[in-house]
Amino acid sequence: MSTTLSRRSMLASGLAGAGAAAAGPFLLPQNARAAAPAAPASASGRVFTLAVIPDTQYLFDGESLHPEPLAETMKSLSGLKGLVFVAHLGDVVQNGLAQEVEAAKKPFDILVKKKIPFSVIAGNHDLPNSNTDDQRGPTPFLDAFAPLTSRQRIARDAGGYNSAYTVDGAGTQFLLLALDWRLSTAGIAWARSVLEANAGTPTIITVHDSVSADSGTGVQSTHGKLVWEKLVNEYPQVFLSINGHFWPSGRLTRENAAGRPVELHLANYQQLYFGGAAAVRLYRFDLDRRVVDVSTEVPHIEAGGLNELEREELQLTAATDRFSFALPPSLTPPVRREPRPAAAMLIRGTEAYWRFEGTGPLATGSRVADASGRGNALIVAGPSTVPLSFASDSHPAQPAGSSLTFSGSKETGAYLLTADNAPINKASFGNGYTFEAFFKLPEPFTGDSAWSAIISRWVSAKAAGRVKGEVDEPAATLSVSGGPELQWCIYPANLERSVTNWGHELRSSRWWHVAVVNDGRHTTMYVDGCSVVRNPSTVNKGLAGGETGAPWAVGAYSWAGELDKMWLGSIGDIRIVSRALAPGEFMIA
Repeated sequence: MSTTLSRRSMLASGLAGAGAAAAGPFLLPQNARAAAPAAPASASGRVFTLAVIPDTQYLFDGESLHPEPLAETMKSLSGLKGLVFVAHLGDVVQNGLAQEVEAAKKPFDILVKKKIPFSVIAGNHDLPNSNTDDQRGPTPFLDAFAPLTSRQRIARDAGGYNSAYTVDGAGTQFLLLALDWRLSTAGIAWARSVLEANAGTPTIITVHDSVSADSGTGVQSTHGKLVWEKLVNEYPQVFLSINGHFWPSGRLTRENAAGRPVELHLANYQQLYFGGAAAVRLYRFDLDRRVVDVSTEVPHIEAGGLNELEREELQLTAATDRFSFALPPSLTPPVRREPRPAAAMLIRGTEAYWRFEGTGPLATGSRVADASGRGNALIVAGPSTVPLSFASDSHPAQPAGSSLTFSGSKETGAYLLTADNAPINKASFGNGYTFEAFFKLPEPFTGDSAWSAIISRWVSAKAAGRVKGEVDEPAATLSVSGGPELQWCIYPANLERSVTNWGHELRSSRWWHVAVVNDGRHTTMYVDGCSVVRNPSTVNKGLAGGETGAPWAVGAYSWAGELDKMWLGSIGDIRIVSRALAPGEFMIA
């Protein structure tokens, strides 16, 4: 893509806001996994793993008892770094017989000795009479597994077949409900009471029967619909449900009553050779990347316990066995720094520093002081029918713990302009510059937000003496496209055309930090301290428009010198420095 392609050219070509279809993961065969790259590491190490073991029933069938694969899985899990919990999805055994249950219970002793918390739920094959609900009374299954209490079990229903656990991982806590294969009215009431008592805690439900999948796409079963209607849909903290029972594996995403997505996963491998050989599904929670990476492994293969046919049959690399999904915001609380005083941000070369601290709305004509002391105050402008307002919301690494909320339209909103006599209006930044800002996009991000600007120079490229390109656009702007992607589009002092840095597609409803840095030759954009890929190699120096003395706008975008777009969302601290900063000098450092 040419560096001269402007935002209007993108609109005309049909590129703006058209995200490419996401490609599925490249899945390696089982015997090639050693060469596969590891999942991206989080700098702070906020990563932990939940392990899920689906139906192992064919390993424990009457007189045919084969605990070795399950024992190998437990040994592998006991040495897995970052493992916080193991959940079995039921159908531990085939016929619910005492000798089957006793043989299946022994591999769990490995977890007990290692003090790894786990849960085990009853599937239909674990019960002598599967036509019963969770009020069925004692069974060999309950006799064997009920005594295996976990220190993280916080509740169990009177019947003993439903239990709840708190799971701690990387400084966060979530709730896991381990539910019977057939919930009674009493069982549902118990589960609801636990959810209500833990309303603020992100929750995972494990249940034996919920989703089936003939071709990878999940379909809720009759019991699954009951679980959805009585538990999942009404309780917005539930973000994930995992079940076994059916095969092949599959997944489904549904919106709950609160409009939030819920992942519904089916994991089961009993139809494969050797009854699936105790395959284990690993959910790797990465709180910094805000995703869960899902993979399916067969430790018995890695241990050399299977023959060639078993290796061929157990290539668990389909899209339903290895995938990723986004974490809910409630499970990714930011690591928030203590606020820092404005004086600590006034490094060498600081030309302007704006912090949005206060209460209530900002009326037209109100001033926001320039904390740098250089006289670059901001003045509230615009129709202001819907005024700007302060909010106690910010990026977790932002120096000031507050921000401004922009919610009006072009006809009703407000924005900020530097004062008429502000020195920065005449700045050309010939020796380099760094523009930094914290911002949050609205949810949902719509066309009303596309091509709005965080900060822009309120003068057109044409008025700044340029005749090439989209000369009605601002001489300099830090905008968000319809992608939404960040765009730093400028007319440098040494060129007649524009030069553009492009960011990647951003998620809404989270805070971001952006920095654009020019060293007198090249401009580099950083998002949350990381350089983006589309930084142009074109030599560019300074910014055009300073000779006009036109103001800078915060939260507004002009076209041909007239108001064109209003920012929707939030803007936090903004700092402008007349030199190139290294990432270690950014406000997030």
